[in-house]
Amino acid sequence: MSLLARLAPHLPYVRRYARALTGDQATGDNYVRVALEAVAAGERQLPPSMTPRVALYHVFHAIWSSTGAQLETGAEAGGGDPASRLMRMAPRSRQAFLLTALEGFTPSEAAQILDAPVSDVEGLIAEAQSDIDAELATDVLIIEDEAIISADIESLVRELGHDVSATATTRDEAVEAVARHRPGLVLADIQLADGSSGIDAVKDILGQHDVPVIFITAFPERLLTGERPEPTFLITKPFQPETVKAAISQALFFHPARQKEAA
Repeated sequence: MSLLARLAPHLPYVRRYARALTGDQATGDNYVRVALEAVAAGERQLPPSMTPRVALYHVFHAIWSSTGAQLETGAEAGGGDPASRLMRMAPRSRQAFLLTALEGFTPSEAAQILDAPVSDVEGLIAEAQSDIDAELATDVLIIEDEAIISADIESLVRELGHDVSATATTRDEAVEAVARHRPGLVLADIQLADGSSGIDAVKDILGQHDVPVIFITAFPERLLTGERPEPTFLITKPFQPETVKAAISQALFFHPARQKEAA
């Protein structure tokens, strides 16, 4: 099997991780592209002791760490873009947390990716959890047509210290809910009850308000194609509570409007 064939199934997910880590689609994709080019040119080797997926993330991290986050499109060193903010503010624990909670790696696999002892990674995850718990609460709009899933998300959001401003099952309901109360975060399913699209609902909302958005879907590969604008933050169904928590934290942390408020 060719190298490309072995890596292809994992590319949508490493791109998702790269965007969550850097807070920007173009920046994340740049790092993934450079990592793949380095592998293709023989400049970086996929460690044979690792599975293809772990090895791909390992090479990506080696590239990301060695460049010092200098590949940002149009970014200036020390500027206010998401990648620069991450390099100044986010500890290594945020990487460990994303790898385990968002990408589903075990602490042992995350340790291989980060070239760190498992005990250190477990400590980093605990530190990240503490940082996330300290995040400021916000009002969340949930756009989800499955009642059980909507209730689960609402319960989890409240457990995290946030308020649920409204729940909606269709595009129209979502737009009406935002007209009544502007949320600080939107969690949106893709396919809604009346056949409408959560993507279209989000477009309507973003046309009026600048708020962070997290999409929810059972088929992430349909959105992570590289052929159209893609979500920076995405939760895959069925999801784990830790996954939702990681995505919410990153979406709030990286959103430009929130950074201006904190400045």
